[in-house]
Amino acid sequence: MSRPNVVVTVLDTVRARDTVPASTSPMSTLADVAASGTEFTNAFSPAPWTLPSHASIFTGTYPSRHGAHGGHTFLDDSLRTLAEAFRADGYETVGVSNNTWVTDEFGFDRGFGTFRKGWQYVQSDTDLGTVTRAEHPGAKLRAACDRLFDGNPLVNAANLVYDEFATGDGAERTTSWVDSWLGDRSDEDPFFLFLNYVEPHVEYRPPREYAERYLPPDTTYDEATTLRQDPRAYDAGDYGLNEREFRALHALYRGELAYLDDQLARLRDALVSAGEWDDTVFVVLGDHGENIGDHGFFGHQYNLYDTLLHVPMVAHGGPFDGGQRTELVQTLDVAPTLLDAAGIDDDGFREQTQGRSLHPDADADSRQAVFAEYLSPQPSPESLTGRFGDLPDRFLSYDRSLRAVRTADEKYVRASDGSEWLYDVGSDPDELWNRADGDHDRTRLLSDRLDQWLDSFEHATTTGEVPMTDSTRERLSDLGYL
Repeated sequence: MSRPNVVVTVLDTVRARDTVPASTSPMSTLADVAASGTEFTNAFSPAPWTLPSHASIFTGTYPSRHGAHGGHTFLDDSLRTLAEAFRADGYETVGVSNNTWVTDEFGFDRGFGTFRKGWQYVQSDTDLGTVTRAEHPGAKLRAACDRLFDGNPLVNAANLVYDEFATGDGAERTTSWVDSWLGDRSDEDPFFLFLNYVEPHVEYRPPREYAERYLPPDTTYDEATTLRQDPRAYDAGDYGLNEREFRALHALYRGELAYLDDQLARLRDALVSAGEWDDTVFVVLGDHGENIGDHGFFGHQYNLYDTLLHVPMVAHGGPFDGGQRTELVQTLDVAPTLLDAAGIDDDGFREQTQGRSLHPDADADSRQAVFAEYLSPQPSPESLTGRFGDLPDRFLSYDRSLRAVRTADEKYVRASDGSEWLYDVGSDPDELWNRADGDHDRTRLLSDRLDQWLDSFEHATTTGEVPMTDSTRERLSDLGYL
């Protein structure tokens, strides 16, 4: 496999707790790929949410280095992207995203010859999300009249009809588009394909037949799917969920995993049918995890627990046929690994990357620790005060940044307000007992290790949020980010 195709498939919001090892998860296709490839059972994201975690995958750098986070919602062009490196080496580069953060609006299209928004039939800068989310026909009509002539009215009309009446959802549409693209493709150059599947992300709405496999005996599908799923409202104390309700939501989440696994099967079948599977390095990973009542949280903001950082990661094809690897790795290690797998010598990218190649022939040292950052609360307490009024005292404490260092046995988290947490993750994997006050020596040792890491590289200096369109803001609000 001299110049392999490369496919990077991000399963948005998929956590290791439900998927690692793959053989015990609701995802049989993922387990299949892992069994004949390489599964990294201790893979960690450097950030707990989509924007910074994808920026790290794309650039091979940590959030402090690439600067894309809640306080600066854009990936600047000061760093090369993985797509740019592949395109410069003659690869056809294609990206399909179903998460609004991962689009041209926030700087993620650089290097892609083709970049598709999964919710549009005809690719356009005009997003008609205001129409599709309107709650009654009159509101839809008013929204359509407001947006129809924003750009090309024929394209807008086609996207409106598609988003309103097309069967299936973003995952199914994405897989079908890739299948068609592969079938029509005549380019003899290899391709680099990036996919973001946004299931499972709130709201969890798997088809009934997938959800009912996991629902508790005392909960029906109709009851589970009528539960309110608004993470920011939950965090702000606007409503509550009890243990039974969280069990139902967790069942829906696992149903989404099972549904998404069938899309992975279709994607693999499409590569096989096109005659490309045997010539493809195929990587599947989570960008971050999810709290479903864990630690009192719903969603993936305001903390750095392993429920948000520990993710599945599997590589198949080329040199990746080595069973399980249990050493600590990070999702940003994917970038230099794929450059090695494709034999690409991109000096600019290799100079910037903080990742370590996981190629079996690489001479990179194994990580003794992994790091994570939450540089700015997203959304901010100020913005949620505007939505909900007075916030509970618990929530006000979230107006801070967080950084963490994790070894195989311990984890240390430090907040900008001076709060500290120390967990023995070997004996306390759920991170329930904070040992920081009782073990000052270990706390100081890991705090110093975190400082040494922070001092070891140049930090981005960008500040300020990047303006976004109203429709993008509304889509991100639907995903629980705003």
